[in-house]
Order: sequence, then C-alpha cells, then structure tokens
Amino acid sequence: FSDVLALPIFKQEDSTLPQENETKHPPFQYVMCAATSPAVKLYDETLTYLNQGQSYEIRMLDNRKAGDIPEINGKLVKSIIRVVFHDRRLQYTEHQQLEGWKWNRPGDRLLDLDIPMSVGVIDIKTNPSQLNAVEFLWDPTKCTSAFIQVHCISTEFTPRKHGGEKGVPFRIQVDTFKQTESGEYTDHLHSASCQIKVFKPKGADRKQKTDREKMEKRTAHEKEKYQPSYDTTVLTEMRLEPIIEDAVEHEQKKSSKRTLPADYGDSLAKRGSCSPWPDTPTTFVNNSPTPAPTFTSAQHNTYSVPDSNSSSPNHQGDGASQGSGDQLHPSATIQETQQWLLKNRFSAYTRLFSNFSGADLLKLTREDLVQICGPADGIRLYNALKSRSVRPRLTIYVCQEPLRSLQLECQDAGSGDSNGAIYVYHAIYLEEMAASEVTRKLALAFNIPLHQINQVYRQGPTGIHILVSDQMVQNFQDESCFVFTTIKAENGEGFHIILK
Repeated sequence: FSDVLALPIFKQEDSTLPQENETKHPPFQYVMCAATSPAVKLYDETLTYLNQGQSYEIRMLDNRKAGDIPEINGKLVKSIIRVVFHDRRLQYTEHQQLEGWKWNRPGDRLLDLDIPMSVGVIDIKTNPSQLNAVEFLWDPTKCTSAFIQVHCISTEFTPRKHGGEKGVPFRIQVDTFKQTESGEYTDHLHSASCQIKVFKPKGADRKQKTDREKMEKRTAHEKEKYQPSYDTTVLTEMRLEPIIEDAVEHEQKKSSKRTLPADYGDSLAKRGSCSPWPDTPTTFVNNSPTPAPTFTSAQHNTYSVPDSNSSSPNHQGDGASQGSGDQLHPSATIQETQQWLLKNRFSAYTRLFSNFSGADLLKLTREDLVQICGPADGIRLYNALKSRSVRPRLTIYVCQEPLRSLQLECQDAGSGDSNGAIYVYHAIYLEEMAASEVTRKLALAFNIPLHQINQVYRQGPTGIHILVSDQMVQNFQDESCFVFTTIKAENGEGFHIILK
C-alpha cells in the first residue's frame, strides 16, 4: 500500500493540499485559559464552563505565516470581544433578551474587561448601550492577553421548567479588524468563537468535577466516544455544514409545495452560531433602524462599528431621517442596492444579494424573503422594502419663537399676519416617553448642540417655569403645539429651553 501511495499521481495530489490549506490558514488564534468539559462527544464542539464574574485570560496570538497580510506589519489591529447566544432561536430575540436582563440588573454589564490583569491591550472602549461587548487595540507582534469577566449566567435566559432549570449556552466571539486608508478599523480580518456555559461562583468547578466523575464511571469503550478534557479552549471558526443541511431538509419538508432558493443554505450560514463581520468595509450612518453601537473611551473618542447579531429593531430612527431617502427605488443599481442593505443593517445578506438590483429585490414576496433570510430578518427586510415605519408613541409640533427684532421688522413692513409667515413648526416624533428624548429630538430638529442644553422647562400658570420630567411627557396630549424660546443659563454655560 505504501508503494502505491508513492506513485507520481498521488505525490502530485499531495503537493496541491498545502496550497488549499494555506488559503484557509487563520491569521490569528485566540486561546482562553479555561478547561473544556470531558463530557462532550468526539465530533461535537467543545464546551467550557465559566464562573460568573471570574477573570479568564484570552491570549491573542499572531498566527500568520511569512508574507501573510503584510499591510499590518508594525501596525495595531482592533479586536471586539462579545458574549452572544449560541442558540439561533435566542439570536433572533437577542435585543429583547438583553433588554430584559438590563431591566433586572440595572447598572451591570454582561461582559467586562479586567484591565489591571490584561497585558498589551490599548485604547480600551466600552459602550453603555452595548453591554455584551468590549473593544481594544493590540500589536500582533507583542504578547497580548485580555482578561474577561462574564456577569450573566446561563439560567437567566431559561424559562423555569418543572423539575429544575437547564442553562442556555453562550458564545465568546472575537472579531479582529485592520485599519483602512481612512483610519477606521472596519476592514475585517478574522472571527472565531467558542461555546461556554456560565454558572454562579464556583458552580463551573462543581460542574467540571461532576462531568469528570461521570466519565470515570463509563467503560473504556464508551470513553472512546468522548473528547478528552483540555486545559485551554481554542476559539475556532464554526463549521456549519451539518447545521445547514439539517435546516434545509427541515424547511424542505415544511415547504414541500414550493422550491427553496438555491442560496438558502448560504443564507443559513450567515445566521450561524458564529457570525463574523461582513468582509466588505462598510460605512455606518446614524439613520439606520437601530443605531450602530458607539464605543467611547475616557477621552470621549467614538468609533461606530457594525452589530452583526442585532435582532429586529424595536423602533425606527429619528423623525428627521425617515424620509424618502431611506426607501429603495426600483431604479436602484446593484451598487446602490448593496449600500441600501448596509445602511439598513442587512450586511449579512449583501453577498447573498450581490447581483440584485432594486427592482430584483422589490419583486421578492414576503414568503420569498422569509425563506431566504429566515422569519426574523425576512419580515424585517420586507417591512424595510415597503417602508413600513413604526407609528411613534407621541407626536408634538414645536416652533422656535422668532427674535423680537424680526417681529418688529415684519410689523413695520405692514404685514397683516406676521405669525403665519414666521412661525414654522417641526414635527417631533417620540418613540420613548422621556424628557431626555424630548431634549434630544429638539436638538436634532433645530440643529442645537445637545451638550449646550441644560434644562427644558414648560411655562405654566402666571409664567412659572416647570421642569419637564418623564411623567410630564407621558401626560402630553398627542399632536400638542409648543413655541419655545431660549434663555442663557445662570452660570453662563449653555442655555435653558422654555416650552410655551
């Protein structure tokens, strides 16, 4: 048999294998210093148990071969570490799940970076509204370790069942980017992840011990079906082929009367357990349905990054951005259609619709989009194509009171109805019944720097100034009209807004 393998034909085939492997060679490797479970079957993905709040080291390793990605030599790269759901069902409702967790745990974060223990990380940023992610810069040529702390536990996202609870698995995912010519770190290089479960303090140690004891009781033949426990966990890119095949087969059974699109498996792959950032560098704007997370540092530097695991939005963008410019027109070219998909947070499907013009995309029915993109994203894409915006909870009309000198000029000019020519109202659409939302929308509508607005008051009886609170906003009548004026703050910094 060895003589047969030595034939030239086999040598020629072998010589091509390294070239194939080189194309799949990952540029980086991330290793988490936590032991894997011994109770995992041989060909299944590893599972690692973590203790809530405990610091775990993730080593960031440069895995490039000579000549790979030379443009990052001597430069920093950016990595974003996130804790996300492993279960695709929970991925669809991630936003709602995280909002519920935030409500029950005010002031806490799902993921933190233990800065004193971390080595080689630079310019660490977190976002108060993105509680499950941290980002930092690092030098691939230097020793780098990021120590993470996961504060959510697996049973917090499991409904109580009779006979106990079974915690849901999470994923620790690392996405790395290089710097573009514009200086932004949006050029995706590599993504990898691993499966974890998080227990209350010391619970992971007990679970690891229980799994080890169970394996010791098994026979030697049974043990061969399970993986050994490793001291560290290597984050890997997921192989989704079995998941895709099962899902396609399941959908074919449900849709026996119609044929699924040929690219249905590709669309499932993009919604798999490990969802890397899109390969195409993208520019994210503020009028997307859900704002892209903005990570801020102590120096108040902001960087906008995509949110690959976002679920359906719970509200539309600001009223000023809900114009016809957000609508996809049938005359849109392929490039304009790609930009529209990116702008409206459908970056996971840009490759799937890479040859679609605006007319091609608009011809797809709701059922077609659900089959291609799945129920959650399919319905969201259909609504976005039809420009279905969510009705605001409250609408008010606001006008800025004109300067007195301008009023006098109009009166001197003999204008019989100066108010009709000067008082122009702006519609303010409120998705949140909060005073902060009123302040933010006023600043947006009238181009006022938000940081210069100190307080917003409402003029009451006898001219008194009443502070606008959340409770007052909740009692505003829909389509109320206000004229506002500004007065300088007592300390000379900024000003107050008075609604009349």
